[in-house]
Amino acid sequence: MDRLRDLREDKDLKQVDLADKLGCSQATYSRYETGALGVPSDILMKLSKFYHVSVDYILGLTDEKRLYSRKRKR
Repeated sequence: MDRLRDLREDKDLKQVDLADKLGCSQATYSRYETGALGVPSDILMKLSKFYHVSVDYILGLTDEKRLYSRKRKR
């Protein structure tokens, strides 16, 4: 997933830095970036919050980076 690599590099982080934040090994994180391993939904949510981008952006479904606004139930 090129977007994961691009987001990480934009923050001048190494794979091991992100792996530590996510609680996984550097090898596992590397597989997420290359697409060799699917990114679990909980990891996608953590990455979305960390980078302040939408999960859809990470997945390449949109080019809009901003997070969706959360609507409150009445």
